[in-house]
Amino acid sequence: MVQQLSFDDVYGRLIRECLNGSRLAQKELYERLSSRMYSVCIRYIGDKEVAKDILHDGFIVLFSKLDTFKGNGSFEGWARRIFINTALMHLRKADVLKYSDGLESKAAVELEVNPTAADELDAEILMRLVAEMPVGFRTVFNMYAIEGYNHQEIAKELDITEGGSRSQLSRARIWLKEKLIELGMI
Repeated sequence: MVQQLSFDDVYGRLIRECLNGSRLAQKELYERLSSRMYSVCIRYIGDKEVAKDILHDGFIVLFSKLDTFKGNGSFEGWARRIFINTALMHLRKADVLKYSDGLESKAAVELEVNPTAADELDAEILMRLVAEMPVGFRTVFNMYAIEGYNHQEIAKELDITEGGSRSQLSRARIWLKEKLIELGMI
């Protein structure tokens, strides 16, 4: 199977070497991916120490399933999916959304950003705010707004109702709007 992989990029080389048992290639692959995948873990988990555990678990899964990567699409995208699933599995086990309800009565919140403050609203501030969200809000917000899942997919992944997903997203938007107001951004 190793011979069938025909990618010519750095990841292709590393994948082939990892599949052939190279510990150095595993280390290099870890070093190339760990900071980006840690960012994914921290976005979902919020707690730095738990996110490190999720990162570790994600790499165990990645290395155990490396032979299933067929080269369709980007390797980083494939790897990212593993880390998202690992984080979601942790959240499901912790049952963080068990109190989600299907309240859909609140209208979606539109964020109107103050133009003079918009320059100050950078990705770092936004990611810090997302990390501070309550776990249910953060999980659904990440899946919907950042990863591009729809409510049906989120409901299936988290074992909640679509209404629960919509409710968590609406509440996340309200929470984020309140924080942005506190910072004078809107």
